[in-house]
Amino acid sequence: MSEKERVIGVIAGNGIYPESFIRAARSRGVRLVIAAFKGETQEGLAELVQAIKWFRVGQLGGVIQFFQKEGVSEAIMVGQIAPRNLFDLWPDLRTLKVLHTVKERNAESLFGAVANELEKEGIALLPATTFLEDQIAKEGLIFGPSLDKRAWEDVEFGKKIVKQTSALDIGQSIVVRRGTVLAVEAFEGTDACIQRGGLLGKGRDVTLVKVSKPKQDMRFDVPVIGPTTIDSCQQAGVGVIAVEAGRTLFLGVEEIAKKCAEGKISVVGFQEGE
Repeated sequence: MSEKERVIGVIAGNGIYPESFIRAARSRGVRLVIAAFKGETQEGLAELVQAIKWFRVGQLGGVIQFFQKEGVSEAIMVGQIAPRNLFDLWPDLRTLKVLHTVKERNAESLFGAVANELEKEGIALLPATTFLEDQIAKEGLIFGPSLDKRAWEDVEFGKKIVKQTSALDIGQSIVVRRGTVLAVEAFEGTDACIQRGGLLGKGRDVTLVKVSKPKQDMRFDVPVIGPTTIDSCQQAGVGVIAVEAGRTLFLGVEEIAKKCAEGKISVVGFQEGE
């Protein structure tokens, strides 16, 4: 089957991630079908795809039926669902079945269960970086000014700590300053973690370190840096962002580069084993 004959179902959350994927996929001639969520997905995406249907968060059975009707054989999860909506589900019978089977309701177990349900119906879940491989973080300086020795020491310190918290499924981001942990990401998300850390660090020599989970499933919950992340860092006085090379996705690269230059924010990539 050629790429022009491919039909991909897009499970679209909020933010610029869905649009970034859709534009990249359109350039390859892929037919796109969106499962959108009320209060989350941008309404303007309807103009970029061949078919769209709106659901409430938790209607997995309806999403699968929609994809089957549209001839979807591959799907992708792009964009987040606001944490508040994860506690305000409108579950259908299929979702209730999934919730009953998972022992721990974290991103890995829930999304993994959704992937299994899709695969039962002949729909393969693609890596969340599909068609966006050129926007994955590289090693070394990526945006902004070079780091001095003290800044690199904080990167190393933060990386060591956040790899442990991510392994415990607490969070994938940490904010540090001069060898001190200021904030650890949990359910509230990265932006809130940045704000707390920046406040405690008083906006001086503050570093954000973001990593993937050990044995990260690249089909979902991939670490992402976008323009809003840079905005949050600038507002909080975070001057360095360190991400895991090869496993972190940049969305809105040109805007990120511009914001980093204007705010003198450095973004660097590191390898896990360093």
